[in-house]
This record gives sequence, C-alpha cells and structure tokens, in this order.
Amino acid sequence: MNKLFLGKVLASDAGFGPLALRVPVGIIFIAHGAQKLFGAFGGYGLEGTGQWMASIGMQPGYLMALLAGSGEFFGGLFILLGLLTRPSSVVLAITMLVAIFSVHFQHGLFMSNNGYEYALALLAASVSLVFSGSGTLAFDKFIADKINA
Repeated sequence: MNKLFLGKVLASDAGFGPLALRVPVGIIFIAHGAQKLFGAFGGYGLEGTGQWMASIGMQPGYLMALLAGSGEFFGGLFILLGLLTRPSSVVLAITMLVAIFSVHFQHGLFMSNNGYEYALALLAASVSLVFSGSGTLAFDKFIADKINA
C-alpha cells in the first residue's frame, strides 16, 4: 500500500475531541457486536441473530449476522483503540444505515417505539470520526507519525 495514502488515512489534527467519541461509541459497538457474535450481554449469538435477520428478509441470515456482528465488534474495537479509525468508521456508518432503514425507520424516530434515534446518533458519531480521524491519543497517530517521519 502506498505510504502516502496510508499516512493520509491515519493522520489527524483533531486533538482530543475524537477521543470523547471513540471511547463510548467504541464500547457500545463492541457490546452490540458481542451480542450478535457470541450471545454476550443477553444477545442471541450468531444462530439466533441470523434467524431474526432472515425473518426480516436479510438473507442469508447467518451471513448477515456475521457481517453486522463483526463490523460492530471489530469496528468498535478499532475505533476504541484509534486504529484504522476512518475505515472502521465507514464500516460502522454503513452498518447503522442498514439498521436504520431495514429495522427502525418504519417505527419513527423515538426509541420507545423501536425507532431510529439511537442508530442515528451512532451513525452521526461514526461519520464524525470519518471526517476527524482518531485524534491525538490513538494508534493511528503513532503509526502516521512513523510513516510521515
């Protein structure tokens, strides 16, 4: 991979602001991914999540559960660490768009009706990290500094 391209993907002059997003949003995505992949935190695991996804028309359900769970778990872990923050945030933003329009949109905005407000907030945080990058306290910054040195 081109060092110049990688340096630009990893670089961020955003300071500490993204850290305030990365930590809680990373934890939230890790937890939701763990529910889908491993059945942790009261989740249904791959089998159960896959059956549910198939029931709402997302076929093949098991593969869709694996993709969504992996995107959330590993994407969340990466943004928590500030590692490949921009690419991980793109994956998470797409995951939230799918969640909004395939599950929540028809229920309206509010969470109390299974609406899309929570997924929309996670989408906004993910998009913000795409633009800002990881900020100062991140593996991306460490790697970018080595590449650009």
